[in-house]
Amino acid sequence: MNCNGDVMETKISTEEAIKWYSKEAVKKSIVENAKGREVAVKFGEGGFGKRPDTLTYPDDVVELAKQGATSFHISEEHWQNVLQVNPELKRAELDKLRTGWDLIIDVDCQELDYSKITAHLLVQALKYHGLNCLSVKFSGNHGFHIAVPYCAFPEKINNQETNKNFPEGPRRIALYLKDFIKEGLAREMLKKEDINEIAKRSGKPFNEIVVNGIFDPFSVLSIDTVLISSRHLYRSIYSFNEKSGLISIPVDADKIIQFNKEDARPEKIKPEYIEFVKENIVKPNEAKKLIVQAFDYLPIEEKPKETDVREFEALQDAVPEELFPPCIKLILQGLEDGKKRALFILTNFLVSCGWSYDMIEKRILEWNKMNKEPLRETTVRGHLRYNKQQQKKILPPNCQNVMYYTDMRICYPDNFCKYIKNPVNYAIRKSKNMQRQGKNTKKESKNEKKTVIEKKQQ
Repeated sequence: MNCNGDVMETKISTEEAIKWYSKEAVKKSIVENAKGREVAVKFGEGGFGKRPDTLTYPDDVVELAKQGATSFHISEEHWQNVLQVNPELKRAELDKLRTGWDLIIDVDCQELDYSKITAHLLVQALKYHGLNCLSVKFSGNHGFHIAVPYCAFPEKINNQETNKNFPEGPRRIALYLKDFIKEGLAREMLKKEDINEIAKRSGKPFNEIVVNGIFDPFSVLSIDTVLISSRHLYRSIYSFNEKSGLISIPVDADKIIQFNKEDARPEKIKPEYIEFVKENIVKPNEAKKLIVQAFDYLPIEEKPKETDVREFEALQDAVPEELFPPCIKLILQGLEDGKKRALFILTNFLVSCGWSYDMIEKRILEWNKMNKEPLRETTVRGHLRYNKQQQKKILPPNCQNVMYYTDMRICYPDNFCKYIKNPVNYAIRKSKNMQRQGKNTKKESKNEKKTVIEKKQQ
């Protein structure tokens, strides 16, 4: 999450850097947390050193400080061989080298108070999803880093190895969590101060942060998922922040609101060795619920592309269920995972197939009861109400959109599927074929009747 503010960098002298990075707990923590990850070293105003790089021994940190290093940054991704990673590699080659990725949520806003509220709510959201292996640290300036170790996630998600779901995995989780905390974030910010004060502190006009009478906290705080990308780095534990001169120190996840940035001054810190990403306390599949819910979630940013979703002239008569394609029939049998995506597919499919909203509501509520863990009825009715208000006939995602049918394990095509690109096309063609057959049958019946009459007249 990012709230931009221009800040001049603080000059960190070589003497200060050597003094800090020579501390036993500091250099050991930096090296241990960098194992299996790419490292980038920043040399003050001179920028970053060579990439990729690694750290092997604690004394390497001190030697780099002597050469002018001011901070150390490590990758979210874990690599088989860090030194083989380079920008020339293709996606498949990076996937082969990557052994995993940690979830690192970067909360950062010019107003530290807003960052504290946001980080606190994110921690509560993660705990709600069953995560206790999370950890938090101050970024060194205006925000926090929240970490969940890779080993907490299941080996596969949607039938694909989780280590290959980068950056899609953490992006989806970040988008899901943003929506999950949105209402609570707005409420907590308004408890703390008046909306006019928020507008003043954020430097934004009132009508930009209040839309239709509702305060949007993400007009002040925004989450930039583009930054979650391959070889993306974050500041290491116990590393200087050049903009503030403060240290990125660990923070008790239950005491974020009480955090005082003055405690991050080097002279006030008594560092102890720490593993920031806490792999040693992870329970098997501890983050399974989180990632499954995140992949089921359909954020606005991830709505199907214009080529997949376009306004569609719906049928006037409702297509009967026996003419539905295999994927829709499988959805209607009830699902274990992917229910929110299925709700999106079903609603648009049925509208486009000529079903009335009363018919759709009745059928979808019946379907929801067949799911292993039904969606909340308020969620379903809210979705249906919103869809009805839009009064648009929109196609569901096209068949080749793997985020839906393939990943949801409902794509089992029959011989007719090869002729269509969208589930609605399947139903329409089947319906038209039936209508043609009906007309031919009526025509044949009429001809037969005519022949009988003619014979009687003879």
